[in-house]
Amino acid sequence: MSKVSWKGSVLTSPVPAVMVTCGDEENCNIITIGWTGTVCSKPPMTYISVKPERYSYNIIKEKMEFCINFAPSSMYKQVDYCGIFTGKKVDKFAKCGFTKGKPSVISTPTIEECPLTLECKVTQIIPLGCHDMFLAEIVACDIDESLIDKDGKLHIEKADLIAYSHGDYRALGRKLGSFGCSSVKKHKKNYKTQDKKS
Repeated sequence: MSKVSWKGSVLTSPVPAVMVTCGDEENCNIITIGWTGTVCSKPPMTYISVKPERYSYNIIKEKMEFCINFAPSSMYKQVDYCGIFTGKKVDKFAKCGFTKGKPSVISTPTIEECPLTLECKVTQIIPLGCHDMFLAEIVACDIDESLIDKDGKLHIEKADLIAYSHGDYRALGRKLGSFGCSSVKKHKKNYKTQDKKS
């Protein structure tokens, strides 16, 4: 495989395309974020990276909490809108037809139309350069009941979540395998068979 070498760049792809709510019931804004992910499982920790000049930055810094709302692919235009326009000039909840949901732990409203929301409390703000990272503990997960089966198992694939890949919004595709699939015995047999053929 022939490769070319570019200078360091943000080519991690795909990433979640999420709408982060910040503020309170009276003054709540939505900002679309691509720079987010898991940083620790015990305690459950996440992060969002935000430019200090963004309207939401000071709201998050003052409240030290936010919600990460995961949107289905049918809402990609609202996701895009909330990343382009500023909350200084427009009420994004009203413009997008969203309902302010009641959080279970923190005071920042969720987006009721999103099937999955993570309620987060900021533990640290880390300046990185053009963005500051808000490191946060996930204190609650608000999940649409339709994603949970009768045995209590979460079926996240039913949420049809959006991914963001190098400037494009994409729906998640077909399942390739599950965690640990490479160590299942039948797969080991397949590897042996492939080795013989090689």
